[in-house]
Amino acid sequence: MFAPIARISNKLGRNVITTMVRNHSNGGIPGENLPFDISNRYKLTVYFIAFFGSGLAAPYLICRHQLLKK
Repeated sequence: MFAPIARISNKLGRNVITTMVRNHSNGGIPGENLPFDISNRYKLTVYFIAFFGSGLAAPYLICRHQLLKK
């Protein structure tokens, strides 16, 4: 009873995934799928330092703030 529905939904699912892969493929261009631009190396370096530096420095700055409170 449910076999034809299962076959149809399976085929539909495969077609949707295949279409998504075909339409969203960028041809293997390095960095094309990243949410930031990697063409300017100095801007990228500043972004990485700010991103990772803020995460690594946050606990120390919070601790310093708590120790300096009256």
